[in-house]
Amino acid sequence: MIYQKLRPRRLRISSGMRDLVRETELSVRDFVYPIFVVPGEKIKEEIPSMPGCFHYSVDQVAALAHEIAARGIRAVEVFGLPAYKDEDGSAAWDMESPVQRAIAAIKDAVPDLLVVGDVCLCQYTTHGHCGHLTGHYVDNDRTLALLQKVAVSQAKAGADIVAPSDMMDGRIAAIREALDENKFENTSIMSYAVKYASGYYGPFRDAADSTPAFGDRRQYQMDPANVREALKETALDVEEGADIIMVKPALAYLDVVRRVYEVTDRPIAVYNVSGEYAMVKAAAANGWIDEQRIVLETLTGMKRAGAKIIITYHALDAADWMNG
Repeated sequence: MIYQKLRPRRLRISSGMRDLVRETELSVRDFVYPIFVVPGEKIKEEIPSMPGCFHYSVDQVAALAHEIAARGIRAVEVFGLPAYKDEDGSAAWDMESPVQRAIAAIKDAVPDLLVVGDVCLCQYTTHGHCGHLTGHYVDNDRTLALLQKVAVSQAKAGADIVAPSDMMDGRIAAIREALDENKFENTSIMSYAVKYASGYYGPFRDAADSTPAFGDRRQYQMDPANVREALKETALDVEEGADIIMVKPALAYLDVVRRVYEVTDRPIAVYNVSGEYAMVKAAAANGWIDEQRIVLETLTGMKRAGAKIIITYHALDAADWMNG
C-alpha cells in the first residue's frame, strides 16, 4: 500500500470540518437589495421578466423596509419610474419623484437601513439615454451638471450613498464637489466605475422602462472584451474621490473583479444583474437546477473574487436560506 502523507480530504470529511477551514464566508450583511418604486398608491406588481421582484408605490416601501431589515440585510438601492419624462430627465432631481420620496420614507421607517440612490438619467429621459443629447451624442460635460442635481436631491432625501451609473467621464469629481458644497460631505459615493455594455441588462430595462429610443450605450459603457480599461476607470474614480468601486455585471466578469480588487484599497461592490437573476429563475422554474444551491454558490463566487458588497435581487431569498 502506498502511504500518502498529505491527504486534503481530511479537511473535507464532515460539515463541521468544512465549516472550520472555509476560506470565504458569505454573509447576509454583504447584500444590497434593489427595489423599484413607481408613481401611484397601493401598488405591488410583479415584474414579468424578474419573478419575485416587484414595482412598489411609495406607500408600500416602509413595510418593505421592515421586512428587509428583519432578515439582517443592511442596505437597499432605490430605482424608480418617474411620473413624467423630458429631454434632460428633470424628474430625476424632483424632490416629489418616487425615488426621493421612497428614500425619505425608508429612512423614516428604518433609520439604520442604509439607502443607496441610483444616480442616472436613462429612465427619466424621453430618449432613454444617460445624459444630455447633442444630436445623437450624449454630451459628457453638459450631463455632469445634471448628475450633480440628482445626487444632491437624493442626499437631501436622506440617501447614505449615491451611486452614479451613467459612465460619464469626470462625474465622480463633479458629484463630490456638489455634495460637499451642499454640506453632504458624509454622503458616500459608490461608483459604477466598471460598467460594461452588457446583454445581461435586458430585464432591468423592462423593470425601469429605460430602453434607448435609438442606438445603444456602447459610446459610454465599456467594451466587454476589455480588462485593462477597467483598471484605468478604477484609478480615475479613486483619484476623483469614489468611496466604493463597483463592477457590473458580476457573473461574467469575476476575473475583472479580482483584478480591480488587487489594484485598489477601496471596498469592491458587484451588481448581480437582472439577466443573471432571470436565467436562474427560469432554470429553477423548469426544474433544471437546485435554485438555493446555485444562488448561494454564485454569490459565494462573487465574494471569493473580491467583492465585499453584493447588490442582488436574490437577497431576500438568500437571507431566508442563510438564516435557516
